[in-house]
Amino acid sequence: MKTFRLLASGLCALATAAADPTVRLAQDTQDPSFRNHVQPVLTRMGCNMGACHGAASGKNGFTLSLRGYNDDADFLAITRGASGRRLVPSDPGRSLLLLKSTATVPHKGGKRFETGSPEYRVLSDWIAAGAPGPKDADARITALEVVPARATLAVGGTQPLAVRATFSDGRVEDVTRWAKFTAANAQVANVDDAGVVSVQGFGEGPVSAWYLSRMAVSFIASPYTNSVSPEDYARVPARNFIDELATAKLRQLNLPPSPPATDAEFLRRAQLDTTGTLPTADEVRAFLADPAPDKRDRVIEGLLASPGFTDYWSYKWSDLLLVNSSRLPPRAARSYYAWIRGNVEAGTPWDVLVRELVTAQGSTLEHGAGNFFILHDDPRLMAETTTQAFLGMSVGCAKCHNHPMEKWTNDDYYALANLFARVRTKNGPADGERLLVAANTGDLVQPRTGRPQRPRPLDGPPLDPDAPADRRAALADWLVSRDNPYFSKAIVNRVWANFLGVGLVERVDDLRVTNPASNEALLAAAATFLADQHFDLKALMRAILQSATYQRSSMPVPGNAADTRYYSHYYPRRLMAEVVLDATSQVTGAATKFDGYPDGWRALQLPDSNVASYFLRSFGRPDRLQTCECERSAEPSVAQMLHLSNGDTLNRKLHAADNTIDRQMTAKKSPAEIVETACLSALGRFPTAVEHEKLEVALVQTDAKERRAAMEDLYWALLSSREFLFNH
Repeated sequence: MKTFRLLASGLCALATAAADPTVRLAQDTQDPSFRNHVQPVLTRMGCNMGACHGAASGKNGFTLSLRGYNDDADFLAITRGASGRRLVPSDPGRSLLLLKSTATVPHKGGKRFETGSPEYRVLSDWIAAGAPGPKDADARITALEVVPARATLAVGGTQPLAVRATFSDGRVEDVTRWAKFTAANAQVANVDDAGVVSVQGFGEGPVSAWYLSRMAVSFIASPYTNSVSPEDYARVPARNFIDELATAKLRQLNLPPSPPATDAEFLRRAQLDTTGTLPTADEVRAFLADPAPDKRDRVIEGLLASPGFTDYWSYKWSDLLLVNSSRLPPRAARSYYAWIRGNVEAGTPWDVLVRELVTAQGSTLEHGAGNFFILHDDPRLMAETTTQAFLGMSVGCAKCHNHPMEKWTNDDYYALANLFARVRTKNGPADGERLLVAANTGDLVQPRTGRPQRPRPLDGPPLDPDAPADRRAALADWLVSRDNPYFSKAIVNRVWANFLGVGLVERVDDLRVTNPASNEALLAAAATFLADQHFDLKALMRAILQSATYQRSSMPVPGNAADTRYYSHYYPRRLMAEVVLDATSQVTGAATKFDGYPDGWRALQLPDSNVASYFLRSFGRPDRLQTCECERSAEPSVAQMLHLSNGDTLNRKLHAADNTIDRQMTAKKSPAEIVETACLSALGRFPTAVEHEKLEVALVQTDAKERRAAMEDLYWALLSSREFLFNH
């Protein structure tokens, strides 16, 4: 048998591997394996990528599975396809597999590697050994490691990475040459095909390595070149674990923290983030005048117990769970919303709520949770939506092939989907009513094999396919378990993004190994904290609101203005469309009228997204058609600018009879009182001396007949300002 070698790439990889006697750089005694040696070469050289033979229809009659997820099919395509002409075991160099890859004969894919290269030798040695196929007894990869796992480099520095694969037979191979590398934050660090990292900017730039079905990450830190003293970090209050871990990250990256927010900033920020409403002028006055040291904590408790909290978070979870009467019968949509709102109001733990959703049975009108299944009445859709909503990850790519950016395989996908294959629906006696029943027979066929995949949660134990019990119960046990790392982290990340503006993992729907958190230790600690609190979301919200990290000023200090991921300051962001509309109604004293709803109904109280509103549509309200935070947009647009400037919404509220302006004029408020109340109600703060002087003078100098128009201009200026439209 010819010698079969796996060679390392880079001096660092060689040195690292050589330092550990358990890592083998050459495999002199191992038979060449199609599964563990040939497939990685084809993947590394791009032969089975989507742009080449991994495309759905292949290239020039030669089709491989994407990234080599189907070993058996690929083996047959290589050894039996084209009448077996692709391989010549008696003279491997004459094999089309090698002739085309080296461009010795014309190849539309171009030259993939050189004759005599390690890639060439892997394939030629395998062909010479008789082209053995994949076997059940083949050793399987059990772990992947990147060395170094962490490194700190200055801008301009480089770091070669080594990748080690551990197999079920106990051997450890240096597979750096065959791994595929990806940089998660190219603004900080890039990586080339050989695994050499180059640092471009400041921050943390994770680099992932992919080999066979495993992925591993190396965290490359590049501290900012700030002059920050230890006292700057020591002065940051450590209210809880959030502050300890957030400040540790700032210290690691040499980022100075901004000072605490003022009382006025805190009150407005906390109320908007927790209830979606502005504090009233009287509430601001009372809070600013209160000398008690615990007044912020008392406000937090009041917000968490307020009716506004129920309105806001019922609306947020209705976004996530897609409450929409354009996809559900109106009565069913109302039942679905009522179920969500009832659980928010009751403070139902998140794991209990999710379990009820996933295992719902009975009438969709009497038990609103059942509508979650009606919206996704297909085992595959249920699998995809469940993982997206409650694990923050997408498995949809694995429906056709192994996931290109995650470890989930095509078999994993169908094993998960098969857990929903025994749910049956039928029409109920009432209009718009559906009945959900768990059957004890039925399976989803895996298209690749033509047989049902044994039902199994992701990373969970397989189920007996013949057991009559409702498979969803086993799924729910795995899904909401505190031992499931994805469940706690996903909801922590969603809640964190609501309060801090930027998720620990961005985007919040994209939790995966190759997209790690900006502060992995903080995400893990918060997930553990939530599980310890029995998934009480208010406990997590309280910890966030109380933290010095949340209560930092939004104003950068020298050295942290460029930070957008590590929470050295609070990140200003535009308010949700519904919050802007409700805030405008509150400040002007003129409610918005929604067709089919009572007078005074606020946007955040709407149980359904299928409500006509040009304002909400223009400002990015989601359609609730897919479980993705990307449906909601906070991007500015010309339509928004024009609507604020001369559209109906704001102007009608300013002109409305018996609005705030009317009441102030009837009460004969002085110009000073008018200016003060306007700033307190719209901006949550007293006017500055300059604002007071200029605005008051403008009102004083206005003729009595023009006073109302001047007041309308004052409110228009405030309500169209960046300070009003943003939380900060």
